[in-house]
This record gives sequence, C-alpha cells and structure tokens, in this order.
Amino acid sequence: MKIGWGTGIVIAIVAFMSFILYLVITMSTDNNFSHDLVTEQYYQQELEYQQEINAEKNLRNLEEKITLQKSSEGLKIKFPTKFNNEKIEGKVFLYRPSNKQLDFEIPISTSDTYLLVPEQRLLNGRWNIKISWKHKNTDYLFKKELVY
Repeated sequence: MKIGWGTGIVIAIVAFMSFILYLVITMSTDNNFSHDLVTEQYYQQELEYQQEINAEKNLRNLEEKITLQKSSEGLKIKFPTKFNNEKIEGKVFLYRPSNKQLDFEIPISTSDTYLLVPEQRLLNGRWNIKISWKHKNTDYLFKKELVY
C-alpha cells in the first residue's frame, strides 16, 4: 500500500498533536511539576505595592542606612542609630526561593540598635530578606538578596 503526501501530512499533524497533548496532561497531573505562587495572597500584595514603593522611598531618604552583618551568633540587622529602639515596630521576613518550608518571619524586638536572627534558622544558600518597620508613623521597607 502506497501512502500519498497528503496522508503523510495528516499523520504527521495527528502525531504532533498527540505528543503535545501528552505533554500537557503529564505536566498538569504530575506532582513533580508543581506551580506554586510565591505567596498565597498574591493579588492582595499587588494592591499594596504603592505602599511598599513609598516605604522604600522613605528608606532611601534616610542619612544612615540599615546594615546586615554576619556574626558567629547569626545575622545581625543594625537599624539607624537615630531611631528610638522602643518605638520600632515591624517584622523581618526571610524567604528561601528554593524551599518554601524554610521561610520564616520574626517580629522586630530590639534591645539595642540591632536585631539578631539566630544562626540555626539560616541554612547556607540564597535568602531574600524583607524588613518592614514603622517608626513614628513612618513606614520603611528594606529588601535585599543575600547568600548566607
């Protein structure tokens, strides 16, 4: 039996469509290919983005910047010395891009002009740190990628 060029094209198109359909079904149902968002409240955070822009602008206007320092106890976050320690309120969020289970958030409570993130909470690798705090009704936001 001889196959003509028209029949060959139809067979090729059907084979290609079957292959693509197989890939779509495999990627949709296989647990190895999970499609998680970075956060569950993605759209809510998108609406609050202008507040983040304003808080980052407030941080840039400071004369003394926030600094991160690695020490034997952990990660030391030093706030500008002009801030009164008792009036700083906020949170530190550490996000691990490679593993969602390692993400954690700690409230800011300073005894001096710094906050210490314990060494045992930070595994070696890449972290995204987001420090949002308020001092005298002014919001500040610090974001940075760091390798610990």
